[in-house]
Amino acid sequence: MGDTGTTNTPASGEYDYLIKFLALGDSGVGKSSFLYQYTDGTFNSKFISTVGIDFREKRVTHRPKGADPTTRGQRVHLQLWDTAGQERFRSLTTAFFRDAMGFLLLFDLTNEQSFLNIRNWMTQLQMHAYCENPDVVLCGNKSDLDDQRVVVDERAKEMAEKYGLPYFETSAKSGNNIAKAIECLLDNVMLRMERSVDKSQFPGAVIAHGNGQGIPMEVDEAGENRNGCGC
Repeated sequence: MGDTGTTNTPASGEYDYLIKFLALGDSGVGKSSFLYQYTDGTFNSKFISTVGIDFREKRVTHRPKGADPTTRGQRVHLQLWDTAGQERFRSLTTAFFRDAMGFLLLFDLTNEQSFLNIRNWMTQLQMHAYCENPDVVLCGNKSDLDDQRVVVDERAKEMAEKYGLPYFETSAKSGNNIAKAIECLLDNVMLRMERSVDKSQFPGAVIAHGNGQGIPMEVDEAGENRNGCGC
């Protein structure tokens, strides 16, 4: 995590990076509520199933690990895509996998099947994401419903370790750890971009030029997965 993490920035037209994240997981795990809590600080207890694709946006300032807190952070415009969890929308949602630079994979701590289905979602990611080893953060959501919990902490951590993923227990209701999970994902994606020689591997990434006008990074289709993925 960056020393100062991310902070809100004014909703001006200027930014240094446009970065797209995709929220994945079974229907009902709380993806929409998770994103609304992050962008708006609100929680709606009514369950309304997402139809197809939706997205939220937020401006943040990002400083990498070890950065001098007095230096200007990178202004990031986050697009947070919310996907439908139902199987009938799968062909639509997987079409968006290649456009995302990072993934928030959610399961419901009170729903055993949503936890077991993490394996299926990881398989989908390996098949459809822009590379075989994209940046993913695993979130066990609904941590506020402790009396209904069926997935214990140890099992969730074992699953995260199996796939090499950072893990957070989150609550869309209280907001617990939601910002931390997204900041962790942003840290990892920004670090990967910094270390990458060929930034064209990042789908949909936009670097702002001049007065904040975004210029998409060109993607060399012939070398899209050069050396596997540069992961």
